[in-house]
Amino acid sequence: MDSTESTKGKESVQKRSPLDLIMNQLRRKASFTERKKPAVSRLFRPSESSDKRNVGIPEVKESEAKINDTDDEAGSVVGWGRVKQFVQKLGKTPHSQNLSLSHCDLTATDVVELATLLPFLAQLEVMDLSWNDLVGGSLKALTAHLQHVGKLRVLKLCSCRLTNQDLTALGEALDCIPLIEVLDLSWNVGVGGGHFRHFTEHLQPESTLKELRLVDCQLSETDITALSEALPMLSSLEELDLSNNKLSIKGVENFTSSLGSTPQLKTLNLSMCGLSKDSISVLGQALRSVPALEHINLSCNKEAGGGLTMLSTNLALLTHLRSLDMHLCCLSKEDVLALVQVASSLKELRELDLSSNKSVGETLQNLLQTLPISQITKLTLNNCALSTHACHALGTAMQMLKQLESLNLSWNKCVGENLKQFLEPLSPDCKLRELRLSSCNLTTEDVLQLESACQRGVLSHLKQLDLSYNGSVGDGGWMSLFGKAAALKGLEELDVSLRPSASLSVSPWLPALLEALPHLSSLTHLSLQHWALSSAEREKLEKILCKKNVILECDKLATATPKAAG
Repeated sequence: MDSTESTKGKESVQKRSPLDLIMNQLRRKASFTERKKPAVSRLFRPSESSDKRNVGIPEVKESEAKINDTDDEAGSVVGWGRVKQFVQKLGKTPHSQNLSLSHCDLTATDVVELATLLPFLAQLEVMDLSWNDLVGGSLKALTAHLQHVGKLRVLKLCSCRLTNQDLTALGEALDCIPLIEVLDLSWNVGVGGGHFRHFTEHLQPESTLKELRLVDCQLSETDITALSEALPMLSSLEELDLSNNKLSIKGVENFTSSLGSTPQLKTLNLSMCGLSKDSISVLGQALRSVPALEHINLSCNKEAGGGLTMLSTNLALLTHLRSLDMHLCCLSKEDVLALVQVASSLKELRELDLSSNKSVGETLQNLLQTLPISQITKLTLNNCALSTHACHALGTAMQMLKQLESLNLSWNKCVGENLKQFLEPLSPDCKLRELRLSSCNLTTEDVLQLESACQRGVLSHLKQLDLSYNGSVGDGGWMSLFGKAAALKGLEELDVSLRPSASLSVSPWLPALLEALPHLSSLTHLSLQHWALSSAEREKLEKILCKKNVILECDKLATATPKAAG
């Protein structure tokens, strides 16, 4: 297929099908006042303190002056009252500074209506119109009036089916919102296909934009070129998210050549971008020009294996790096050893995610010896083929992981029968908030060790505990754990689900759980999927959880004969 055909193919995605056109017309004909209010409302959260909110905003002025919103002659609502009516008909609660109309099925008619309301939203700072695909093609009706919301800082238009005309209108309106800092155009196919230049060509030097998100926009090499040419205008940029856009080696070269124009860049997200070993090498060279980087996400680039050896040398130059995510990158043993060589230079590193890289299992000990262990807050090592030797090394390191808040060891079978090594070193001042041990072949003894840790009070800050897919734990283990669960004062989420193929009875330990639940004052989510509950047992459980407003996840009613978990 030649380039012309390819372009036409992408443009066709933006066109409405006959059904879309018919439904759009029906929606436009429907009277706005006839639209039913959704059952669930979402609050608009103010961005400033309550003291500041009460200064000069329509809600307060209206209350103090007791303004009558109704025009007696026309019987229509005017001013801020019109804004309230518009927003409330969509099942939302209006606020003068934060307007979120995502998932509201807005039509082009609604966009025009909203545009006429902007003069009454002079204090507006955040506007979110995401997930309204009928907004596409009609954005100019709104952008033509953005001069009324000159304080706007955040604009989100995710999944709005934007067209090249919309991009042009948005670009032309940038002068009207001189304080804009966050722009999210993610999940709009029309941003790609060579159309992104319709927006970038309107950017002016010294733009105030700090965050630009273009997730899954099907950006082409032409679009990446347009972005690279625009980066010199974005000297204030702090976050750039290009996730889920296939980037060719040429595109990476073009893009990284301009990174030096964004000296304040702190977050770079290139997850699922199809980066190859060579792409990683090119990126590594570009890191020299962005020393302020604090967060790098290169996850889910399965062809990146072997490229870390060329990236790691330059990682050492990022003295402010706080988080590195390279999960599911098919890293080789040499890649991890290359990271080992520079780990000691990453003195500000707080979060490391190397999950779903099998080679980590045999190199973890080396890595733990060079990482700034004492300040790591998040360590994600699920599905890393950890060996017993690696578990022992991590157990020893737990004594130095004083700031650790999140530990994920799920899908590492060797954790079973070795959990004691991780729990015994924990001290009463342990900061652990998240512990995930799903599918770790845990035994009854392991859960008893967990119970002991609860009793010692070292898990009092724990908020998420995932023990799912550990069907080898005996009834005695669960009974003992729930017997001491009251010590988990801050626990919010608990998951002890079984594998889909399993079905065991909760009867032996359910009384212990029922007794513990009233003491788990912070619990909001309990998952017991694939456990067999009788109707009476489920009724007792739901009665307690209903009082505590806890979400329960379990099978509707397990009547099958319980079988081994396997």
